[in-house]
Parts: sequence; C-alpha cells; structure tokens
Amino acid sequence: MLRGVPLGLTFICLEEFSLTLSLPRLDKPIGTWLLAWPCMWSITLASTPGQLPDFKMAALFGCGALLLRGAGCTVNDLLDRDIDTMVERTKLRPLASGLLTPFQGICFLGFQLLLGLGILLQLNNYSRVLGASSLLLVFSYPLMKRFTFWPQAYLGLTFNWGALLGWSAVKGSLDPAIVFPLYFSGVFWTLVYDTIYAHQDKEDDLKVGVKSTALRFGDSTKEWTTGFGIACISSLALSGYNADIGFCPTSGLVRLFSVGFYLEESSDKGIHL
Repeated sequence: MLRGVPLGLTFICLEEFSLTLSLPRLDKPIGTWLLAWPCMWSITLASTPGQLPDFKMAALFGCGALLLRGAGCTVNDLLDRDIDTMVERTKLRPLASGLLTPFQGICFLGFQLLLGLGILLQLNNYSRVLGASSLLLVFSYPLMKRFTFWPQAYLGLTFNWGALLGWSAVKGSLDPAIVFPLYFSGVFWTLVYDTIYAHQDKEDDLKVGVKSTALRFGDSTKEWTTGFGIACISSLALSGYNADIGFCPTSGLVRLFSVGFYLEESSDKGIHL
C-alpha cells in the first residue's frame, strides 16, 4: 500500500492501470509484428547493398509499430464500443464492458500518440509529414465496416504504411517504382490473413449489421485469398526487381506462398488464427 493512500483506493488504481494496459493488446503481439514487418522490408530494401539495415532505424520503427498498433486498438475500441458489446469475442473489452470510461480511453490514446510523436520527430521532415498522414487512416479504419464489405482492404492500406515510411526514413523521399509494389504487396497480404480472421465473427457481424470480406466472399474465400496471395508475391517480386536485386530470392517467395497455403487450409478446417 502506498503511504497515506487507503488500501482499497490503491487496488482500484492498480486495477484501472491494468485495464488501461489491456487496450493496446500487449498480450497479443502478433498485431505489432504484422505492422512492423512492412517497415523492416522497406528499410532493408533502402539500405546500401551489401550492408545490414541501420539498427537505430529498425529500433525506432519497432517501437513505433508497438505504439501505433496500440493507438489503433484504442481508437478501434473507442469507436466500436457499442458494437463490441454485441459481439461474443469483444464484449468483455474494457471500454465495451464499461470497466473503463471513454474519457480514460481518450487520455491513454493521447499518451500513446505523444510517445509516437517523439519517435516521428527522430525522422527527416519528409517522413514526419508522411508518418503523420497515416493517422487519417488509423482514425477512419474502424468506421469502414459500417459502409463497405472491404474493411480488410482499408486495413491493408493502414497497416502497411510503414512500407512507404521505412524507405523515406532512409532515403529522404519515395521511389514509386520500388515502394508502391512493396506497399500493395502488403495490402494483398493483409487481405489474406484478415479475411481468414474475420470468419470467426461472421455470425455476430450479420447480427450487428457490419460488413467484412468474409461475408462478401462467403464460400469463395479460398479462391479470393489464393488470388490475393498470388498478387502479393508478384508485387513483392516486382519491387525487388525494380530495386535492382532481381526478383526476390526464390526460397523466400516459396516460404511466403507456403504460409499463405497453410492459412487457407487452416481456414478450411475452422482454425481461428
């Protein structure tokens, strides 16, 4: 117990602190990895041939991915708290269940964005503007499921912004022939994994009235995700070719295709990833 603070109040404060830390999904780091990987791809492509990527730059983007993913989760929970109460998987989230107030969520969001700003200011001016512009996508993404069956595509545009930002952070500008294929490779990749993920919420989504590619594709999901997987690998290969490293190493592309095939087979078996 803190000196001079009642034991009950101490427990309440600790509980609220614990609930607040659950907003950025620190216990589910896969989202951070999915956000960080496009950044690392881009930083690696932009690096001097024959040299390892700059460790400081990679560390900045790793921390940035953690903070931005957490901020995105907080925004999502704030905007979707009414919907989350009607979905089995999300009804116990702190904001949906009322354990935290919207004001507390907004305060924590501001704290995360402030830390993110500290990282952004370490980059060049071009990258500062480019990075700040991603917030438009972050704040609007949770609303997309209300208007379109393609929120997963919008998530792809949001989650893979680092493919653009990583290059500009190293080079000071963008090379469209390299970074745009890399960016859209990530978008197609996101369409694969998040469509599969969305299948677990199909029944609740129908009940609530929100949309997803899982509902749009239905029984044709495997065909769609196969097409997205091919587009992902093709775009990645084009990016590597335009960067004068040839079509990306065959072994890497084979591994990427194998992961996609595993995800599709897991989806067919009803495994929630």
